[in-house]
Amino acid sequence: MQKIELDNKVILVTGSAGFIGSNLVKRLFRDVKNATIVGIDNMNDYYDVSLKEFRLNELKGLVPEGIKYEFVKGDIADKATIDGLFAQYKPAVVVNLAAQAGVRYSITNPDAYIQSNLIGFYNILEACRHSYDGGERGVEHLVYASSSSVYGSNKKVPYSTDDKVDNPVSLYAATKKSNELLAHAYSKLYNIPSTGLRFFTVYGPAGRPDMAYFGFTNKLRKGETIQIFNFGHCKRDFTFVDDIVEGVVRIMQGAPEKKNGEDGLPLPPYAVYNIGNNSPENLLDFVDILQQELIRAKVLPEDYDFEAHKKLVPMQAGDVPVTYADTSALERDFGYKPSTPLRSGLRAFAEWYASFYK
Repeated sequence: MQKIELDNKVILVTGSAGFIGSNLVKRLFRDVKNATIVGIDNMNDYYDVSLKEFRLNELKGLVPEGIKYEFVKGDIADKATIDGLFAQYKPAVVVNLAAQAGVRYSITNPDAYIQSNLIGFYNILEACRHSYDGGERGVEHLVYASSSSVYGSNKKVPYSTDDKVDNPVSLYAATKKSNELLAHAYSKLYNIPSTGLRFFTVYGPAGRPDMAYFGFTNKLRKGETIQIFNFGHCKRDFTFVDDIVEGVVRIMQGAPEKKNGEDGLPLPPYAVYNIGNNSPENLLDFVDILQQELIRAKVLPEDYDFEAHKKLVPMQAGDVPVTYADTSALERDFGYKPSTPLRSGLRAFAEWYASFYK
């Protein structure tokens, strides 16, 4: 593994107004010295833009001394924007978190996924490739978001990065698997160190409103009924956002090593890791803890009749019954394993929600 120094570097974070992106930038502010951090986000309205603006405003107020922070409103699917960004800033480390997220939305709005997740990612790879032109040092490490959804309906659990993932059950999953394939090809052809991260059900304060826990909270607060899929028999490896960010920061600093094979040609400096909690929770238990924490945070009244507001329904197209991360590779290579207990993570979310929507 090649150690990558983050101090005194230019770091590009795409999707920097997003849930994971903004938390990553916040963490880099805290940890990294004398760096230039460039964020880009298209601020699309897939969910409430005021949340993205809240995250951006929070970042503006947190920039520490010695850090240069630039935010660009732009789309990674626009080649000229990305090429211009790379020409101007010459990033050493690139973290690509910009993507059209969500399994269900990919059924109704596939165009957004092709644009952002395929064309956008291709533009990033091409810019990384050309960053070495003219003998320049170029990009030292490309880290990009993949997803646990690439495992599709694999029967073997926990999911290991050694498993075959050739049977996606949603367009979203197919685009994320494509990202891994494209990165592998570019790593092989152009010796670009790249690492893909398969995130497992990320949650936390200022998260995405399209995620179940956030949607449930909105509905319960309005007195509406929530639908719990697969009659409550879904299991998810819920991972607190701070644990995800910890994993990303560690991985940014350890790039797959460049080396040649027996034929004298480069072996692809390429890796993929799971970042998940390694202990799937039953959705019914998750929702039960969530409502307890919402009552504690005074988002819901003490006497809230939870039973009257929940309905067990069948599985939805594109969904999978269980996600469960094997994190042994992450532990082996980076000495790290996510560990935030569900209750503490949901408490942090409930307290944030109470203050944001008061």
